Amino acid sequence: LKSGIDILVGTPGRIKDHIQNSKLELSNVKHVVLDEVDHMLDMGFAEQVEEILGSSYKKGSENNPQTLLFSATCPRWVYDVAKKYMRDEYEQIDLIGKKTQRTATTVEHLAIQCRSSQRAGVLGDIIQVYSGSRGRTIVFCETKREANELAMNASLKQDAQSLHGDIPQKQREITLKGFRNGVFEVLIATNVAARGLDIPEVDLVIQCSPPK
Repeated sequence: LKSGIDILVGTPGRIKDHIQNSKLELSNVKHVVLDEVDHMLDMGFAEQVEEILGSSYKKGSENNPQTLLFSATCPRWVYDVAKKYMRDEYEQIDLIGKKTQRTATTVEHLAIQCRSSQRAGVLGDIIQVYSGSRGRTIVFCETKREANELAMNASLKQDAQSLHGDIPQKQREITLKGFRNGVFEVLIATNVAARGLDIPEVDLVIQCSPPK
């Protein structure tokens, strides 16, 4: 940062820390990219984003940064908030169109009802039937505790490891490498930790409870 950089990639909290500690100065920024903009402009992050971008944007200025917003979902409020950072003639590029439920036609969807006390045993059976002994499975949980408990549950017959926000980055990378290389068959992850994962040839994906 001290010697000057071309591109900065960061979370709002960390960038804000650097600005407050006078280690970062953003008045000359030429391009601003907000990824997952529906989350970035949500109530939790909106104030931080506003504070960070305050020094880069001047009301009515022609020299404001080019602004690029990416999101898998764009509710109406996202556009309303985004207008604060975008020129009136902004372009909207929609890669989904009217097909709001685009799912691969080769993927089969099943819903299975069971008691929470039976879940580990049922998971083990489902994985055995639909993924086999060599296939790879990702299981999504709501909480870190849930992920840890499932990974260590004796009813789960397959080798499993957990992935969540409390696991250090280095260990996360080791875990993901092991999963990719077939060292273990089942990855049990919280939704947050699993954002943006690129793991080819996963046979089965299980969501432990209906997404909220």
